[in-house]
Amino acid sequence: MNLFQWLKPSRRAKTPDLTCEQLQRLDTLPRAAVLNEQPLRQQRWVVLDVETSGLNMSRDQVLSIGAVVIEDGAIDLGQQFERTLLRTDHKLSPSVLIHGLGPSAIAAGSEPIEALLDFMEFVGDSPLLAFHAPFDEHMLGRALKESLGFRLQHPFLDVAEIAPLLCPQACLRQAGLDDWTAFFGLHAEERHHASADALVTAELALILFSHARRQQMDSPARLEQCLAQWRRRQQSHSF
Repeated sequence: MNLFQWLKPSRRAKTPDLTCEQLQRLDTLPRAAVLNEQPLRQQRWVVLDVETSGLNMSRDQVLSIGAVVIEDGAIDLGQQFERTLLRTDHKLSPSVLIHGLGPSAIAAGSEPIEALLDFMEFVGDSPLLAFHAPFDEHMLGRALKESLGFRLQHPFLDVAEIAPLLCPQACLRQAGLDDWTAFFGLHAEERHHASADALVTAELALILFSHARRQQMDSPARLEQCLAQWRRRQQSHSF
C-alpha cells in the first residue's frame, strides 16, 4: 500500500465477517455523488422509509426497508425496493405490531447483510429523501456499519423540512406525514408500512419539487442551501 492509498478516506469501518463475494459487492458499491446544480427533474432520487423495532436510536433495529425512485420528474414504479430483515435477537414490541411485522414475517426475512447490500446497490450514487430523515439516516447508517462495516455518506434531504420551507402558509411546521398528505389531498393506501410510506413520501416530494421550481430552488444543491438557511432561522427563532 502506498502513501496515497493510506491517506485515501475509506467508506469501511471495521468489517464484520463477510464472504469473498459479499466483500467484492461491498467494494464495488458506487460512491455517493454530491448534490449538484442540475435541475431537480434530472436528478435520480431514492425515497425511503425504514421500519424499526422501536424509536431508541442506539438500541432498536431496522426491521424493514421500503424505497421507490423518482427519476425524470416522476415516480418510477419499475424501480421499487422492499425487504424485511431477518432478526432473531429482538423482543417483539408494540411498534412491531403497528408495522404488521409479526414473528413469522421477521423469521422469513432476508439476512441483513444481503438485504443491506441489495439496498445500497439499488441506491447507487443517488441522494436520499425521507420524511423525518435524521431518524432514517441514523438507523440505516447504524445498520450498515454493524452489518457491513460500511459508512453511509449519501446526502439525505428531509421532506419534513422541505415542506414548511416551501409552503409556510400551511402553518404545519412540526407536522407529521399524515398532516402534509392531508394538506395536499394525497391518500396513503397503507400507513406504518415501509413501502407505502416511501411511496406517499415520494408523491409529496414531487409536489414540493414543483413548488421549489417556482421559488427558484430548481437544483439539488440550491434546495440543500435554502434548507440550511431555513434551519438556521428556525434555530434562531427558538432562542
